[in-house]
Amino acid sequence: MSISRRTTARSVRVLGVAAASAALALGAAGNALACNIGEFSAEAKCADGKGVITVTDVDASGTPAVVSVFLENNGADEKKVGEQEVKGAKDGVTVTFAEEWKPNAEYRVHVLAGDRAHPIVDADIEPNLTTPSTACTTEESTPPATPSSPAPSESESTPAETATPTPGTSTPAATPSNAPSPAVGESHLAETGASSNTGLIAGIAAALVVVGGGAVFLGLRRRGASNDR
Repeated sequence: MSISRRTTARSVRVLGVAAASAALALGAAGNALACNIGEFSAEAKCADGKGVITVTDVDASGTPAVVSVFLENNGADEKKVGEQEVKGAKDGVTVTFAEEWKPNAEYRVHVLAGDRAHPIVDADIEPNLTTPSTACTTEESTPPATPSSPAPSESESTPAETATPTPGTSTPAATPSNAPSPAVGESHLAETGASSNTGLIAGIAAALVVVGGGAVFLGLRRRGASNDR
């Protein structure tokens, strides 16, 4: 049985449509796995009080890429901060650039993925990175100097020394006396209460005793003589 031309043409068209569909599917799958600039992101952060710029690559294909960071000034590159290689992953791989960025500064981040001669990606992350309005560290203001208080004098700071009695000896406490003070020129009484005229008074008393005794003796003698007559 012969196959008609119409049947043959229909079969060819079906095969062509299937091949085209397969090619589109493969192309879509390839584009889905290919590296693109949308898989890169940049951020300005603070780490241990210092500024850093991080770039994260979430390219699931793991295409090696070179990331370059530039500080911008009026739309032009002022300096190149650094350049690092990164190989992305589905969960993301991050590279860090140490940079003491200033508030509201602008940085351009460029990505070159694949072969340098025929790169898959050769573009900047859009838009440019702008740092936060607050710096990582703030300069501490110097507190105003407080007037220093005058140094205490030696008499105020050093307590008066008190006499310490020597062990074994006693220091009698001074007790007030109610006795009147002796007049100037008069001698002090001894502990017995006698004055310095005690000897003179005793001499006079002894003389009087002798005189009195003699008078008694004479009187008795005269009385005896009178009786004898």
